[in-house]
Amino acid sequence: MKVVLDTNVWISALAFPGGTCDQVLQRLFRHPAVELISSSFILKEFERVLVGKLDFSHEEAEFACRTLRQMAAFVEPIERIKVVKEKDADNRILECALAAEAQFLVTGDTKHLLPLKVFRGILIKSPREILDRLE
Repeated sequence: MKVVLDTNVWISALAFPGGTCDQVLQRLFRHPAVELISSSFILKEFERVLVGKLDFSHEEAEFACRTLRQMAAFVEPIERIKVVKEKDADNRILECALAAEAQFLVTGDTKHLLPLKVFRGILIKSPREILDRLE
């Protein structure tokens, strides 16, 4: 099973150890039937938020990015989409899920992504929904 975690899930997992997103990340990473998938866009956005919003040093952010790279396989989307008009960055997340041929996209984005529920066969779930599904 291939799963894409939105940048907000990676950030929340790091910022709130033991929280829902951290639990999701730990369980999915350790699950033998799950492959976490990411992209260079997600990695760059992750680093940008760590440094720009969470005041991580560049060294701390680089360490976190190395960890993300070790936890996930990477795809580079070739198809460009324009599903989310209000926030183009969310289209990059959907593109990653498409390129990965993911079964799930896990996101905390209640405004743009979660309302879609399904996109081209990819189930879009909140971290809580995924955690409940894993239990």
